[in-house]
Amino acid sequence: MKINEVISYLDNRIPPALQESYDNSGFLLGSRDEEIRGVLVAVDLCMEVIDEALQYGCNLIVTHHPFIFSGIKRITTDCLTGRMVYRLVQNNIAVYAAHTNLDNLSTGVNAILAKKLGIINTKILAPMHDKLRKLAVYVPSDYASKVREALFEAGAGGIGNYDYCSFNAMGKGTFRAGSGATPFVGQVGKLHTEEEVKIEVIYPIMHERRIVQALKAAHPYEKPAYDCIPLANPWENVGAGMVGTLPKPMPTVEFLKKVKEVLGLPMVRHSELCLSEVQTVAICGGAGSFLIGNAKAAKADIYLTGDLKYHEFQQAESNIILADIGHFESEQFVKELIYWEISEKFSNFVSRISAKSRGFVLYI
Repeated sequence: MKINEVISYLDNRIPPALQESYDNSGFLLGSRDEEIRGVLVAVDLCMEVIDEALQYGCNLIVTHHPFIFSGIKRITTDCLTGRMVYRLVQNNIAVYAAHTNLDNLSTGVNAILAKKLGIINTKILAPMHDKLRKLAVYVPSDYASKVREALFEAGAGGIGNYDYCSFNAMGKGTFRAGSGATPFVGQVGKLHTEEEVKIEVIYPIMHERRIVQALKAAHPYEKPAYDCIPLANPWENVGAGMVGTLPKPMPTVEFLKKVKEVLGLPMVRHSELCLSEVQTVAICGGAGSFLIGNAKAAKADIYLTGDLKYHEFQQAESNIILADIGHFESEQFVKELIYWEISEKFSNFVSRISAKSRGFVLYI
């Protein structure tokens, strides 16, 4: 079995197209054509993780954070990234990263963090925009069901928690086949009118190629007419952060103690405890200061994230409690998430969660 099979599966389950513009998720280093011997999952790549991969014979490392984040002009042993690239290439180890694309999934980083903290009734805090499109296609009436089914199977027709969604309107299509055409209906050189159904479906932009291919394969016309229309609608199931509720209100100090215990934190930095108890909780694994306004707008009692700066705590303004729960600590469970994805799909090689994967910020 080739490494490419794992890469293709991860690309399908955690689409790189959902990553933020500044990110560098996906297949970062190695050969897709190598036989896979084992997978090691970590939050970050470091020399200790590479040593661990060598120890267990794993030739694919899957991380959350990309170890190559911006352009590299030199690969030498003068810097850490260069040393890691050099070691990986020497030992024929491939690397794949699932970063903000996994952050943005409703089943991703924030979902598992919410589960660990007992947060329920969750929804995306800041849904993504410009990721949805509408397909409109014109089909002979007798073939409408076949084309609709093909579009659904290719990934079109999802709206929120509903699937197989479409709009259908009857009408008359006209065309005249030119010289060299092989029309499905009508005759060359003669104007033809056909009873047609206009089918409209919404789809994520990342599936467009597959959906159009399915459309063409199922459509009887030699040259089917269709439109792909960008939408301004937010994609409610994909985006940054998450907000939900605790099963019942909880004293603020007790909730923060629970957060410390679940995440293994020595301390929690927080703003003024302006509320004696909390129930609506907003979260964002990693660095999430950019969502403070969204957490306020969602009327969250408390917002948990990492990497908050001094003046960002001031934005609480006694309207919300802001708590810094650490970058690594808030994303540590991503190892489990990725491991489950791989191990439940593939059983013909060993998958491991790295024991050497650790945060780079320590506490006294």
